[in-house]
Amino acid sequence: MYKLKSITLDHKKNTAGTEAQKLPLPSKVLIPMSMHIGVPCEPTVKKGDHVFTGQKIGDSDAPLSVPIHASISGTVSDIKDYRLLNGKVCKAVEIESDGKEETAECTPPEITDKASFLKAVRESGVCGLGGAGFPTHVKLDFKKEIDTLVINAAECEPYITSDYRQMVEKPEDVLGGVKLVMKYTGIPKTVIAIETNKPDVIEDFLKLTSDIPEIEVLSLPSTYPQGAEKVLVYSATGRIVGEGEIPADKKVIVMNVSTVAFIYRYTQNGIPLISRRITVEGTAVKKPLNVFAPVGTQVSELLKFTGTDVNTVKKLVAGGPMMGSCLLSTDTPVVKTSNSFLADSEYTEPVTTACIRCGRCVRACAMELMPLRLEKAYRDKNKNELKRLKVGLCMNCGACTYVCPANRKLAETNQLAKLLIR
Repeated sequence: MYKLKSITLDHKKNTAGTEAQKLPLPSKVLIPMSMHIGVPCEPTVKKGDHVFTGQKIGDSDAPLSVPIHASISGTVSDIKDYRLLNGKVCKAVEIESDGKEETAECTPPEITDKASFLKAVRESGVCGLGGAGFPTHVKLDFKKEIDTLVINAAECEPYITSDYRQMVEKPEDVLGGVKLVMKYTGIPKTVIAIETNKPDVIEDFLKLTSDIPEIEVLSLPSTYPQGAEKVLVYSATGRIVGEGEIPADKKVIVMNVSTVAFIYRYTQNGIPLISRRITVEGTAVKKPLNVFAPVGTQVSELLKFTGTDVNTVKKLVAGGPMMGSCLLSTDTPVVKTSNSFLADSEYTEPVTTACIRCGRCVRACAMELMPLRLEKAYRDKNKNELKRLKVGLCMNCGACTYVCPANRKLAETNQLAKLLIR
């Protein structure tokens, strides 16, 4: 089998041994109506309404959308425009807490077949929790033959340990979710793919699945970007997902480990997706930890919970250091796809110099792209050359930017190139 290119990073999994703690109830939350790939929801509540924890507050008739629920009980204090990290604007519902944590009537869904299972998955509000946020019920409503479910438990980015803590604290939820997906979609085989820097959970899942031949636990090298979808499909099955293809085209469905775990919990208690397990790390963070936080909680609340002075934060990143997005404010709310926030007390913008044609970016790219050539084609606004060089295959993993001795923003340029083509 061809060996994919990769790079080696310092894992910095400093919070791996930190059990997730529950964040104190925030005084208010701001819940955007767009937290998934697809059509944003429209608020189903109005200013002044009293809402309960778990109550639906946003929905859409569009197929590519999932409902949104209140993460605390209280009063809708405002419905306003909110600018997302991608620059788009959507509505957001602000709720002031009543301090009571009163819960809406949440009952486990009745599931008897694939249709009722997909309906339950949609009503839970779940989307891909690995970062992309694709509506899960749409992914599982496949029309093609699928023979393998791959569970992404790689968590290859430095610092982030939220998925790892899910596997340590509630492995039975993961296995329960896998079984449900296999049962109601008819997928005959599952591969749970875990990097070797997590030997304890590999051992645990080998024991849990020892009498289930349909589920394989696969140990993957601890390299980057091992957790990228196309890389993971190749590592787990040997199949290549080509340009313009998705894993389903190769008879594979990929799901994040926290996504399947949530689906299991929802079938047991009926509580929709209203909170996330999040890693809070960085040089500005006094006490790095994992925390359970309601969706809509301001990042400043998470930082304060770790004993961090928000005034010392010079750089704030949602996600990991390789693929994360810089935030402009600590008032940014937690969303469904949040898995980590990194706060640094020191940051100096790297000085970009001329390309020296060293070829490190080419040797680092798992997709066999030529980032230096792509950068030139983008500067020339040469769409045909960008297409010929297959910029659409770029996963924005950031490996090329990371290894570049000239500090050129190669991965970022590739994303701008994709927009130019579109």
